[in-house]
Formats: sequence, C-alpha cells, structure tokens
Amino acid sequence: MNFRLWVLALAGTTVLMTLPARAQKAVSADFVVAVVNSEPITNSEVRAAVRRVSAQLKAQGQALPGAQEIQQGVLERLISDRAQLQLAAEVGVRIDDAAVDLAEQNLARQNQVTLDVLRQQMAKDGIEPAALRKQLRDQLLLTRLREREVEGRVKVSDQDVDRALAERQAANIDPLTQEINLAQLLVAVPEKADATQVAQLQVKAQALLQRLRSGEDFAALVKQASDGERSKDGAFGLRRAERYPPAFVQATQSLAVGAVSELVRTGAGFHILKVLERRAPATLVMSTVQTRARHILLRTGPELSSFAASARLGEIRQRILSGKIDFASAARDNSQDGSAVQGGDLGWASPGMFVPEFEEVLNRLKEGEISQPTVTRFGVHLLQLTERRRVDLSQREMRELVRNQLRESKLDEAYATWARDVRERAYVELREPPQ
Repeated sequence: MNFRLWVLALAGTTVLMTLPARAQKAVSADFVVAVVNSEPITNSEVRAAVRRVSAQLKAQGQALPGAQEIQQGVLERLISDRAQLQLAAEVGVRIDDAAVDLAEQNLARQNQVTLDVLRQQMAKDGIEPAALRKQLRDQLLLTRLREREVEGRVKVSDQDVDRALAERQAANIDPLTQEINLAQLLVAVPEKADATQVAQLQVKAQALLQRLRSGEDFAALVKQASDGERSKDGAFGLRRAERYPPAFVQATQSLAVGAVSELVRTGAGFHILKVLERRAPATLVMSTVQTRARHILLRTGPELSSFAASARLGEIRQRILSGKIDFASAARDNSQDGSAVQGGDLGWASPGMFVPEFEEVLNRLKEGEISQPTVTRFGVHLLQLTERRRVDLSQREMRELVRNQLRESKLDEAYATWARDVRERAYVELREPPQ
C-alpha cells in the first residue's frame, strides 16, 4: 500500500472523506478508558471513532469485523495517535492556520459542498467547526511528524535498484513486452451480415479449426481457405505483443510455440491463430500511462476566497460546455498560471508529476471531460483531460520508477517499526468501565 495513503488512513483522514453518520445519543455517562502519558482517552471518543470507521467500511462495501474487534482496533489506533501527537509537541512540529484552511476546503470539495454547508452538516452531527479544525490539524501534525521522523531513515541504493530490475527481467512480468510471431487463418464476416450469415460462417471456421486439430498443415490451409493475407502463410512477423489486438494476445498468451488457438471473434470475422515464435525482450521494457491536460488556475487569497474562485470557475465551465467559449481561450483570458499563454496546456505528464489532490481528480476524468472546480494548495483549478497514452520508459525513467517503488515499500516497513517504538515508549494505562 502507498506509504502516504497508509499514513493518512491510519491518521483518520479516510474517516473524514465522507460526512459522518448522525451521532447516536450516549446511553451512559462518559468515562476514561485509557490514559496515555497522563492524557485521557474517553469512551465517547472511542464510540465516535468506531461509528466513523464502521460507516467508512460500509461505504467501501467491506464486511464489518465483530464489534469487539473494531473497538479494540480503534482504541489501539487512538492510543498510538495520541502518543505520536504528544511526540510532535515535544519536538516542535507545528501546523499553521493556512494549512488547516486548505485541508478544510479539500474536505468540502471531496463531499461536493461549499465550506459553509460542510460546517452546517458537521454541526448537525455534533462536530462544531472548532472540533473539525482540531481533527484536521491533528491529522496534518501526524503526517508531518511521520515524514520528519520516518522518511529520512529510508535509503534506496543503486544496488537495490539493480537487483530489483534483474528480478523483474527474470520474471518477465509484463507479457505485453514479449515479441510474438502469430499466423492467422481468417474467415471474414461482412460488415452488414445478419445473424444467419454469421452463424454459417462460424460453422465454417469451426470446421477449419477441426481440420487443424486433426493434423492438417496450417500454412497449407491458410493458402487454401483464408480470407486474410495469404503471403508468408498468414504470418504477421515478430512484433511486440502490445501491437496485436488485445483479443489476439489474450487468446494466445498461454499457448506454447506451435499451438493453435480457439476461434477468436473480432469485427473482421473469425480468426484461428498459431504461435510461430515467442521471444522475451533482450532488455527489460517497462511502460507507463501519461496524461496530457490543460487547466485554468485562480489563485486564492484575501481578495479571492476559494468559494468565490470555485463559483467563477463553475460559470466558466458552463460557458465552455454550452459552446459559448472554448477551453483554450478561457484559459488565456482567466488563468493565473504560466500555462495560460498555451491555452492552459500542461504538456505530457507521468504519474507523480502533479500534487496528489490535482492528480486524483485528473485520473478520474475521461478524455475530453472537464472537472468541477478543484481546490489544491496552489488555488482553485478547472481541469480538462485532453489525451492519454502508454509510453515505454527510458532506462533512467525505469530506474527512477523502480527506486520510488522500493522506497514506498521500505517506508511502509520503517513506519510500522517507528510507530511501534513510539507506542512502546509511552506510558499507557487501560481502565475497566465503571460498574
């Protein structure tokens, strides 16, 4: 699991991704269930966290563990977080109000409401604005502390990267990077063929497949009966698997050299495929999906609030969708970003090049789709995804990708060890409920 996502989940951020369910009235007086370095954790805190975690699991469609298991897990998480917050205060980690403002705006955006509506809905559920801001500040404190205390411990050497690349090369983990030579025997289906014609042609193709299964020569049958290219006995030639139609790759990826596939139906007709040759790439090939997007950015501050910027961009979005203006012109006229002169074009970008809150929205868009106004640390954006493409990584890019993946894995391990150490150094007293 991605280290930062894991950190945020453990800190409780995922609990705040959706508005909480209505708080249930306490059925008994509150009491202390644990003390962490003289700081109490109350039963009401545990019950509120249990409700939030249960609601989150339900929203994700996950099965709920037993009530006692959830309660024990939540209490342990509260103890661990409390010990870490105390450590943050000791070492001087601070979060300014501007960072909390941005977190609150992001929470409103995630719930697709304005900040005022978010506060009103939270208040109805028993969470006043000051309490909400304290929760967000605590989450940011935990994240910053963990970045400070854990990330500096993790190192990935060139030898680590070399070893990982060698293992991937040996495993040949991406079948699309293999080179394959396939030959085909095609029974073509006319574009406007009716169901009866299609059925008749399928019977013909099945009969040809049966003849091959009985031992007839593939090349000879291609010359005799194929509706496709008959030169080179129907062979396509050695090429990367990704250059074949996906249906061809799927039908042949588990076949040995010399084997013949079942019938493969495409828009052209019924194909019978034979694997003539299969060759692993001489060097490891890795690819990634790049995005090309454009945006309009309005920077927020004393003169322009996030709410006002979102409203303004919402109006621009409606004008673009209605055809009154085009996106590039709107970007040139309104965007407060260096990309404005290019109509907001951000060029081709690989994963991780944008801040997470920007990239999260971009990854959900379809080509040509325009987002709702999106709040990031830079201001409020209107995004449009113009194109996606899959590209092979250069040797340098490949090494950097593997280095980052190894770093994330090591961060997970380092965080778990560090959190356990902080918990063990804390004085924790568990208390029984009053009788």
